[in-house]
Amino acid sequence: MYFQHGNRDFLVGAEFAAATGVQLLGDPVRVDLFGVPTLLSHGDAFCTDDVGYQRWRRFSRTDALQAGYRALPRTWRERIAAGIRARSDGGKQMKSSAIMDVNPDAVREAFRAYDVRRLIHGHTHRPAEHDYEVDGARCTRHVLADWQVGRCEALRVDAAGVDRVNLGA
Repeated sequence: MYFQHGNRDFLVGAEFAAATGVQLLGDPVRVDLFGVPTLLSHGDAFCTDDVGYQRWRRFSRTDALQAGYRALPRTWRERIAAGIRARSDGGKQMKSSAIMDVNPDAVREAFRAYDVRRLIHGHTHRPAEHDYEVDGARCTRHVLADWQVGRCEALRVDAAGVDRVNLGA
């Protein structure tokens, strides 16, 4: 099993991997899925128009900040996390939906930089397939849904292609 960090679980590290047996993946990571070069990503790095979030993303992933945060008592960490989450949720209401979605140029650049034809990501949680033409090649971006009560959607990738499946509620 594999685990790729999201925007709220970026502190997950080697201790979690050892305890659960998962392999931590980089973000993004290039894989070959049934002969199709594919990029797997959380997706937040493609939301380049959300400058404030990108600033937070860079800051929150620094080794010094993470070490300092882990050194705090658990109750402090929980209080800080709750405050950050509340500010984030409040800030989303003030932002246009376009800013919180991926930047098409950032997506095209990822297709080029990683030489892939398929991109699978979450973060925006606007489930859909988006077709691109990049340097004359057909490319597809698959956006994963968020998991909610009544909807546990996943993508199944096999030799026949990509399908959305509901894992049940």
